[in-house]
Amino acid sequence: MAITARDLSKYYHIYSRPTDRLKQMFFGRRRNFYRDFPAVMGVSFDVGRGETVGIVGRNGSGKSTLLQMICGTLKPTQGSVRVNGRIAALLELGSGFNPEFTGRENVYLNGAILGFSRKEMEQRFDSIAAFADIGEFLDHPVKTYSSGMYVRLAFATAINVDPDILVVDEALAVGDEAFRRKCFARIEQIKNNGATILFVSHSAQTIVQLCSRALLMDRGEVLLEGHPKVVINQYQRLLNVKGEVAEEVRGTIRSMGTDEAFTPPPETGGQAQDTTPSTQEGYDPHLESKSRVVYETRGAEIRDPHIVNTRGQRVNILEVGRTYTYTFRVSFEKEVERVGFGMLINTTKGIGVVGSSTRPVQALHLTSVKAGEEAEVSFMFKCAFTPSSYFINAGVSSPDSEDGEFLHRMLDAVAFHVAPTDGRTSTGIVDIDIVPKAIKLGSESGPSGS
Repeated sequence: MAITARDLSKYYHIYSRPTDRLKQMFFGRRRNFYRDFPAVMGVSFDVGRGETVGIVGRNGSGKSTLLQMICGTLKPTQGSVRVNGRIAALLELGSGFNPEFTGRENVYLNGAILGFSRKEMEQRFDSIAAFADIGEFLDHPVKTYSSGMYVRLAFATAINVDPDILVVDEALAVGDEAFRRKCFARIEQIKNNGATILFVSHSAQTIVQLCSRALLMDRGEVLLEGHPKVVINQYQRLLNVKGEVAEEVRGTIRSMGTDEAFTPPPETGGQAQDTTPSTQEGYDPHLESKSRVVYETRGAEIRDPHIVNTRGQRVNILEVGRTYTYTFRVSFEKEVERVGFGMLINTTKGIGVVGSSTRPVQALHLTSVKAGEEAEVSFMFKCAFTPSSYFINAGVSSPDSEDGEFLHRMLDAVAFHVAPTDGRTSTGIVDIDIVPKAIKLGSESGPSGS
């Protein structure tokens, strides 16, 4: 095992008043003037060599504290953690570098901490400088760096010390888009080279794409460990609730069995039963979503999501190039203003392909709805996907609701299959009618003559 954590916990002392801290110094263990705050409670898990494990959870759930204990920068209150191999970490912004040192000096300092000689770091320095791409700022104190420059240098250093284990916190979120793409490409490369990666992110798609397993943390506990898409679906469900409802959802998630958590969601019922997909538009009653996740209602409820063709017929086998409409009904349980609706088409692995939302366009809002009223929502689209199975989400929200969150949402509400079409050459996910062409040319030198 690369990482083994057993009953790992971290408690902080919380004092109601500053004077209580002084009293504690005098009374010692004879009396406590504080209460314990459990940042992490009883966490146990293993990470095998070569695994990529993602950790998700709301802010304050204990993710960063857990990573710090694994990296050895924070001592656990109880429990143990064992790490086998050289570990390189990119934790919260500001950790690992001396702000008074220049970027160059910090690179050599980090290398020395990891056991590299100065000569070894000199051999790696050009690669670090090229990846960070911060120019002359390498010789300036890092306290003068922007957050983006700091992350560039920290990440470039971490990936160029040949780590057996790479730990990445949400720090990459402060980088610009081009640098993030470069970082994730390098993480994929490190992953393919057999390194172990422990990754924290709020990005559902990143976790699904990179990780073979995921953990859901909440209030310092690991609520769920399992397949990335299963964990992400439950994480998104938990984000949408508060109070007593949140406690019920937490209990439901915690009670999920190992088999349920680790079993990849089946693509579709139809694909499992019929290995010869239809080549024509139609409706297959066996082709249904087996991974639908329905959020708790918060004043509205989505009903009967489905796809129809231009003749109004229900379909779930689509043909490339034809026009379809995704539609659902919403019944309202309370009065709501400025109601918006949305949809998102995903691959079976949970990667978002394309979606639509009425929220940015005020003219598409429902100005006001009353309790007991209904709305019919439709999204017309042209099928431009390569042959495969896909899911569609459905959502209804209002900026006037609590926290501006969803009033209701369904993940993987509808499953559909795009039928194969002879003669089409598109690969990937989207079919944009690419027309390939190849012309044979003569030799470059041409015929010789006198």
